[in-house]
Amino acid sequence: MLPKISNLLTIRDYIRWSVTQFHQHDLFFGHGTDNAWDDARQLVLGYLSLPFDLPDSYLDCRLEQEEQEELRSLISERIEKRIPTAYLLGEAWFCGRPFYVDERVLIPRSPIGELILNQFKPYLTSTPKRILDLCCGSGCIGIACAQQFIKAEVVLADLSFEALEVANLNIERYHLDNRVYTVQGDCFDSLPNQRFDLIVCNPPYVDAEDMADIPPEFQHEPELGLAAGEDGLDIVKVILAEAANHLTEQGVLIVEVGNSEIHVKKLYPEIDFMWFEFAQGGHGVFLLTAQQCAAYQSAFEELI
Repeated sequence: MLPKISNLLTIRDYIRWSVTQFHQHDLFFGHGTDNAWDDARQLVLGYLSLPFDLPDSYLDCRLEQEEQEELRSLISERIEKRIPTAYLLGEAWFCGRPFYVDERVLIPRSPIGELILNQFKPYLTSTPKRILDLCCGSGCIGIACAQQFIKAEVVLADLSFEALEVANLNIERYHLDNRVYTVQGDCFDSLPNQRFDLIVCNPPYVDAEDMADIPPEFQHEPELGLAAGEDGLDIVKVILAEAANHLTEQGVLIVEVGNSEIHVKKLYPEIDFMWFEFAQGGHGVFLLTAQQCAAYQSAFEELI
């Protein structure tokens, strides 16, 4: 239990106190922040509907009694139940925009966001007309793509009906239902004969070893969105085998595999994947062109 407190009055007080408590209780940070200060700031300012970059001069504003009580409750849940801050707030930021999230979906944190903000330059030879966000979860990747390519049709596909419910909420939030829609199905099963100029996928890719050792915070996320077999590639193998059938001639496939990058390189040593390096951190994202997917399709199919 957290100690009783009576002398915390300002925004600064609650951020400072939260940082101390987070350190003392050895929390894990990996859902949009990587340290106690940013996590505490996100929780306190997010609850107060204030921007993360709020000028320091506002931090000495006093909180109402009701706000203090609610903040103490949220901080307690963060510590005692190890609930990630984004779930406590019902909101996560991706590509500079807020998205609704709850425990039906993973919390957005993909380095693919950096590629989206750069409009995938110079890897796309032309502006994409059709984009697929495969294994879409909250829909943040596909919706962010729709905001960068304002004339593109975007499909959000996922096996989880519950995840698509969240994705639809985010589509409605940004009034994109005229050109962004959801499809439920396993990988490409619900997309027969459909082709895309860009397929972006952040699939489940956590291997068995990492799943057995994940911090408690990750246990609040749906296992369906994380676990992918012994080597973390159960779904990636299917995607690689079928991608050629769903890319246009100049299409591009971009897939995140995180720590399972090592397994990809071992399983496909002859494949010339292009691996990205990110200015803001992150790893394990590769690109294949439509021509590469077609050229290696037989090799990919053999490993399913």
